Parts: sequence; structure tokens; C-alpha cells
Amino acid sequence: MATGFGFTEGPVWFAKEKYLLFSDIPANQIFKLSPYGRVAIFRYPSGNSNGLTRDREGRLIACEHSNRRITRTETDGSTTTVLADKFQGKRLNSPNDVVVKYDGSIYFTDPAYGIKLDQQEQTIHGVYRLSPDGKELAAVADDFERPNGLAFSPDEKRLYVNDSSERRHIRVFDVRADGSLGNGRIFYDMNAEEPGYPDGMKVDVDGNIYCTGPGGVWVFDANGYHLGRIVTPEKPSNCAWGDDDWKSLYITAHTSVYRIRVNLPGIKVPLG
Repeated sequence: MATGFGFTEGPVWFAKEKYLLFSDIPANQIFKLSPYGRVAIFRYPSGNSNGLTRDREGRLIACEHSNRRITRTETDGSTTTVLADKFQGKRLNSPNDVVVKYDGSIYFTDPAYGIKLDQQEQTIHGVYRLSPDGKELAAVADDFERPNGLAFSPDEKRLYVNDSSERRHIRVFDVRADGSLGNGRIFYDMNAEEPGYPDGMKVDVDGNIYCTGPGGVWVFDANGYHLGRIVTPEKPSNCAWGDDDWKSLYITAHTSVYRIRVNLPGIKVPLG
């Protein structure tokens, strides 16, 4: 669909407007891509944004690496609000990827990519939950080495989280009624001969998981059975559903953005 970028990440589809937004992290930009391959700058600077998503009102939620924060931009672009930049009075590490639950709570990962050891204020590489009213930030998982991509099951009873360290696995948690996580276990161990780590992921309406990893996008059913792999020309970083029927999978992969048609639609963003 488009190429010539530094390192693409964070794709998210805007259904009404019919375009995809994605981050080019080293270029410090967010780009807008039409279904016909037209590319335009959406935001510069972007805080070296990584993961992007939308909330229930359709507003853009961004993980900003260099600013070490989570932000929300109003639908008309008029106002950008900082939702989270500190936990217990200390700066976040480097927010990486983000998802929004149906109730409006925001979950994001916070590894220490892009910052030096002496800049790290958090003692954990955590997964965090911001309450729907934006008043309470809680660490819901704290035993990751490099927490990265995350996605809910269709019923939001499970949350999948990648560990992009040498562990190279996907973990899954039960989501409790209060939004906390429990019963964490390994969903799939992605150790493979090819280089690469599990990174961004999305889920379709039947609960199948599409996870970028070594050699392409790995596809699993809800029980962790490996269904197959979409082989990509470049190492993929993330993916997102899009187009009118939500049956297009947009894949960010190093210098380029790709698109492939699939048989089952993905979960719409915003939800519902």
C-alpha cells in the first residue's frame, strides 16, 4: 500500500473517514493512508508515537514514546489531552501499545524501549489500566520483561499480551469484573528459527488471534492452536482491521504498509 518509511507501527482504521492512521516512529510522524494508497502527514511531531487506537467516542488514543505518555485527541483535532504520564509519581517508561475496553477503560503496555537505564523511573515493565473516568491508573501485570502488543477476546473476558523479550511468548489473562487481571498463563510460545518476536496483534469476530512475529503474521484459534502464518516481505510490527467490511488486515512492516483480504471480519474500533 505504501513504502519508504523509517519504521511503521500502530495502525488504526477510521471507518467513517475511510483512512488508516499509522506511526513512523523514527520520523516522529503519524501518517494517513487512503484505501487507494494515497499518503499524507497527519501529525508532526507525534512524540515518536507507537501504538494507536480509538476510544468509544472515536477519539485517537496514542502511545507517545519520546514524551513517555498516553494522549487523547478530540475527533476534530482541536485538543490533545494527556491521559497518563506518571504512575505513583514517577514517569512512565515508554508506552508501546494500547487497547480500549467496551466500558471505556484503557489498557496499555509500558516497556523501556528508547530510554536509557538511568532514565527509567518505574521498577517494572508493566501493563496498566486507566479507569473509564481517567482518575485511576493501576498496574494490572508487573512480571513482563518487554510487554508489547495486546488485544481483547471478542467477549472481553480475556486479554492477550505479548512479551517481546527472549521469552518470545503470548500470554493470556482472565479479565475480572473490576478490570484487574488474573490467572495469567502462556497462550503460545513463539520460539522459532527465524529472527523476530511477537509484537502487535488483533482478534477477529470468531476469536482468532493475528499476531505479528517471526516471518509474518501468525494466526491462532482461541484455544492456542496455530492455524497458519501470513508470510510478509518485511518483518511485521503490528496489524489492524479496516475497510467497509472490516475484512482487510492492514500490516505495518518496517518500511512499508501492506494489506491482505481475509474471510472473517475483525472487531470494529471503536467497539460496537
